[in-house]
Order: sequence, then C-alpha cells, then structure tokens
Amino acid sequence: MDLNIIQIILIIFIAFLAGTEGILDAWHFHQPVIACTLIGLVSGQLGPCLMLGGSLQMIALGWANIGAAVAPDAALAAVASAIILVLGGQGQAGIGSAIALAVPLAVAGLLLTIICRTLATGIVHIMDGAAAEGNVRKVEIWHMIAIVMQGVRIAIPAALILAIGAGPVRELLLAMPDWLTDGLSIGGGMVVAVGYAMVINMMATREVWPFFAIGFVLATIQELTLIGLGAIGIALALLYLQLSKMGGSSNGQSGPKHTGDPVGDLIDDY
Repeated sequence: MDLNIIQIILIIFIAFLAGTEGILDAWHFHQPVIACTLIGLVSGQLGPCLMLGGSLQMIALGWANIGAAVAPDAALAAVASAIILVLGGQGQAGIGSAIALAVPLAVAGLLLTIICRTLATGIVHIMDGAAAEGNVRKVEIWHMIAIVMQGVRIAIPAALILAIGAGPVRELLLAMPDWLTDGLSIGGGMVVAVGYAMVINMMATREVWPFFAIGFVLATIQELTLIGLGAIGIALALLYLQLSKMGGSSNGQSGPKHTGDPVGDLIDDY
C-alpha cells in the first residue's frame, strides 16, 4: 500500500523512538510487539502488524547481550519487517515472509550497533573531560547527542525502506517463487518455536510450570477470548504473589520452615 507524507513521518518517528529505547529501556518502544503495533496503527494495518509483532516478540525474548556478545537488533528487525509488511500489501499472508526477513535484518543491524557503540566510547571520554571541568551542561548535551545517535541508527534504515516505495517492495515480494515464500514462512515459524523454547528454558522452574500448563490448556479453548485469557492471567499472577508472601509451613514437621523458595515450599508440602 502507498503511504502519505504524514504516515511516513510518523513511521520514521516511531523508528527513532525504537532506536532510543533500545538504550533507555524506559517505555519499551524497541520491543517488537510495541513497535510493530504502532506502525500498524499509523499505516492502517493494525491486525497484521500486531500479529507480526507478537511473533517477533517470542523470538526477541530469547535474545540477550551476554558479556561481549551483542544480541541481534530487535528494534531494527521489528521496524524494518513491519514496514516491509505494510508496503507489500499482502496482509496476513505476508507475515511469514516478514518474520523470515526480520532475522537477517536483525543480524545486519549488529553492524550499526557496533558502529554506534564505538562512537559512544569516544563520547564517554568527552563527557569525562567535561565532568572534570565541572561543565554539567556540556555533559548533558553530549548525553543527548549519544541518545539521538541511537535513534538515528533505526530511523535511517526505516527511511531508506520507505524511500524505495510500495511498488518495488510489492513487486519483489510477488516475484518471489512459491517455494521460496513457503520456505520463508516455514523458517519463520521454526524461528518463533526456537525463541519460545529458549524462553521456556530460562523460566523453567518448578513453581512456574503449573501456571504454564494451565495457560497452555486454557489457550486451546476457542470460546475464551483474549480478554478472558488476560483476566485469568492476572488472577494467576495475583495468586502467585499471594502464595509468595505466605511462604512454606512444613506441616508441623521438624526442620527449617523456609528454603528461600516460598512457592516451592508450598508445592513440596502438598
């Protein structure tokens, strides 16, 4: 679909916010489910972009910076894939291809991240010198410059994709053979499953597994709406918090009453 100038400006602004939030991490605009939803809201493709963001979020949950290893750029993956989905005009049919394209885009975004972090090292030294001089205003200015640099890191690729236009993007997607698009869809689904498995591996504890099983079963009931599932999720979260405050009791047996895992103590008792 073709976008007007206001939509293009708003999408670039969302991309800028996603880039800054990748460092600030205050409002989570860099999270795929939020970035894709905002782009879908601006472009009028809320449904497909929301589904895309949800799928990408399951992948991004398994991405984390560990030591010197930098995770793929979730912000760039979300923004670029959402723009491609919107410009392609395929709706829900193009979600699989957009997901498959998001992963290499995220890896490619590592180059921009490394460049920005290298430049940020020099900015830190400038700020150290300003702090030694007692020039607080100069420190603040360079701090803002560093944050803006992170926003531009995502805004420029977004603007370049938008500059290409809907026509070439649509023609490129339509020119892809069926075996390639089907393969990208299958690959995208496998990547989501891998990300989901990584998340489960990180959160796999004995006090969480019962809640996961309950949620997994309830999600298969077609009569339950997302609002109903959300209400059940909130209720389970409140139940978990209440059990955490209660702790274990050992049922009158001798020995320590608490092991540092209150919910685990209750599960052991029962």
